[in-house]
Amino acid sequence: MKAEEVQKWKAFEHPDGVLRDLSFLDAHEMIYTHSAEGKPDKVYRFFVTYSFHCFCKDYDHQTEEQKASLMYYAPKDKRPFCERRYQLARQHLRWIVENLGSCKVIHAGYGSYAVVEIELGGGEKEFYFVVFSAFKEKKKMRLHITSAYPVSEKPRGKKVSFFTIAHNLLSGKPLP
Repeated sequence: MKAEEVQKWKAFEHPDGVLRDLSFLDAHEMIYTHSAEGKPDKVYRFFVTYSFHCFCKDYDHQTEEQKASLMYYAPKDKRPFCERRYQLARQHLRWIVENLGSCKVIHAGYGSYAVVEIELGGGEKEFYFVVFSAFKEKKKMRLHITSAYPVSEKPRGKKVSFFTIAHNLLSGKPLP
C-alpha cells in the first residue's frame, strides 16, 4: 500500500476528556465473493484504507478556539474532529465496506464511487455519502475511502455494480 496512507489511526483525545478510538479505521483486507447462478464464484481481494475526512470536518460556525481544541493531526494535513462523522463512521462505515457487493453504489464524480443510504433501525434510513476510489497498486487491488459524511438529500448519480468495478479493475479494463 502507499506509504502515505495511514495504516493505523491514533485515537483522538476529545476536549471532553474521553478518548475516541479510531482503530476501526485501520487498514485491513477485504475479500468479496461474487456469486451468479450457473457460474463459478469470483473472488476479489482488496486492501482498504481510510481518510481522516471520515471523522473530521471544518465548519464555518466554529470559532478558531473551537477548531483548535478539536484539531486532529493526520500525517499530511489537519482538520477539526467531528463527533457526528465519527459516530456515523463508527456505527456504519465498516459494515458498508464489508457489504459493498450488496450496497447501492453510484458514480460520485472524479473517478470515485459512493454508497448513499444506511438503515438506522426501525425502518428509518439516512443518506450517508461514503466516497471511495478503487485502483491497483503494485499488482494489488485497493479501496481507499476518501470521505464519509451525512447528506440531507439523496445524492444523484448513475448506478454501478461494485462487482463491475472489481471485475474491470482485476481485468485491466477501464472502470465504469
